[in-house]
Amino acid sequence: MTRVVVVGDLMTDAVARAKFPLARASDTPAVVTMHGGGSGANIASWLAVEGSEVAFIGRRGADITGRNRDMELMGYGVDARLVMDPERPTGTCVVLVTHKGERTMLSDPGANAALSPEDLPRDLFTAGGHLHMSGYTLINEGSRDAGLAALDMARRAGMSISVDCASAAPLERTGAEPFLEWTDGAKLLFANADQAKVLTGRDDAAAAAKVLTAWFPQVVIKLNAEGSLWYSNTRPEPVRAPAEVVDRVVDGTGAGDAFAAGFLPVWLDGKPAAEALAAGNALAAKCISNLGARPRL
Repeated sequence: MTRVVVVGDLMTDAVARAKFPLARASDTPAVVTMHGGGSGANIASWLAVEGSEVAFIGRRGADITGRNRDMELMGYGVDARLVMDPERPTGTCVVLVTHKGERTMLSDPGANAALSPEDLPRDLFTAGGHLHMSGYTLINEGSRDAGLAALDMARRAGMSISVDCASAAPLERTGAEPFLEWTDGAKLLFANADQAKVLTGRDDAAAAAKVLTAWFPQVVIKLNAEGSLWYSNTRPEPVRAPAEVVDRVVDGTGAGDAFAAGFLPVWLDGKPAAEALAAGNALAAKCISNLGARPRL
């Protein structure tokens, strides 16, 4: 089994699910719940619960929230390598979910923005392992040097590398060219259709994936209800897998993270892309059937 090292963000998600259309500048009844979050930490949690050996590198505040997030990761079976920040709080994301299920996220990275190259445990970067890099670490200017250092250490160690695009809006603010330059050398890119469009300008997901294979040997595009596709620079056509049928969507937060956690172990085991896509779709379906972005403890 390949050990996966995840470098990324650790957050607390405050999920507010509105019962009615949002009454702007007034009150709207909602159900508010708190959950562990952060794209990188979510992926690590799902990987561990599904049986992978996984370490997570991140930064948390010296607060109760940070302690709780740390204990959660250990409860999932993650080798949590968290540096405690004495000044910044643990990151927080307010997730606004409309009565129709549309999500808007307001993020305060907190301690995540102070992740530094010195926070990276050297013992985790060894030949035969795999590094998964959360795009948020590269997009955030404060943690970018740590992300670039981790990518360099992984390349030097001979590790395989995958990168996630994070989110379309911050990716667009950062710019496609810098992001593609920073992630040079990664073997696999995860994106959704909106992120792929930001990077390529292409509306069609398959066309965008084909363009992206000029930078990444393999590209996976998450297509929500339409499933997912995989494109390789050695194949003329993409491989597609349909989404699993879900009786009731409870919460879409973290579905893309769960997908990546389902895909990676199968892909790292050298199995066909169709099988890896199906595993990713299955774990994403499991995620959206639960409240919050993490597995149930």
